Amino acid sequence: MTLHIETHGHGEIPVVLLHGWAMHGGMMEPLCEVLANRCTLHVVDLPGHGYSRDSTLPLEPSACAQAIAERTPAAIWIGWSLGGLIAMTGALEHPHNVLGLGVIDGTPKFSRSEDWPHGSDPKLVRQLADDLETDYHGTLERFMALEAMGSRDPMAEVRHLRSLIFTRGEPDLRVLQEGIRILETSDRRADLAGLAVPSAWIAGRRDRIVPPAAMAWSAEQSRGRFVEIAHAGHAPFFGYAAEVAEGLAPLLDSLS
Repeated sequence: MTLHIETHGHGEIPVVLLHGWAMHGGMMEPLCEVLANRCTLHVVDLPGHGYSRDSTLPLEPSACAQAIAERTPAAIWIGWSLGGLIAMTGALEHPHNVLGLGVIDGTPKFSRSEDWPHGSDPKLVRQLADDLETDYHGTLERFMALEAMGSRDPMAEVRHLRSLIFTRGEPDLRVLQEGIRILETSDRRADLAGLAVPSAWIAGRRDRIVPPAAMAWSAEQSRGRFVEIAHAGHAPFFGYAAEVAEGLAPLLDSLS
């Protein structure tokens, strides 16, 4: 059940940082660098990812949030993409451990439905699941291309993601499939009105995976702050880390 957690920075504000599906904590380095003077960052490799590849902990958000809360001090939790859903879960279920919530291109419900126009096409999610069975590496390549789409220089961002994604080993196929199921089925929309901690929702305007409208809606429901970064895609901390940090600043100030 080992969960790899690294500590970076030397600031007074405690932060837990959570990466996205198929990635690892090292991907968050640009954000760590701009927050290091203000924050002490506890950077998690989620189960099945990075140095937590052999963890027996399920990726299921409640199980992850519980395990992370047990291993880290009370802090602001900041999550990117799937990590944002886990951070949301922590804030909703462990408000004594999660003192504030930052979500970067994450959503309470990933798939579009009749009552949720702000989701991604369910066919995209299902195709990712099917493709993982037959073409593991090709599927991750296509997902990285989706993440980079809309950014200022998509080809350069894909190259950068490709150079980083396997630096801590390959993510576990079983957990990647579990992550797809989580994206297909999770829905925390009804819970956001009861969020008891301050929140910030940071969106890349050109994101092709999580529509910014989903994050604007979530900010309104949770009485949080919504910030849209004009030229960013799904991973705005690549190229716009300072802008992401600026968007998070009022949330961090709540603990100063």
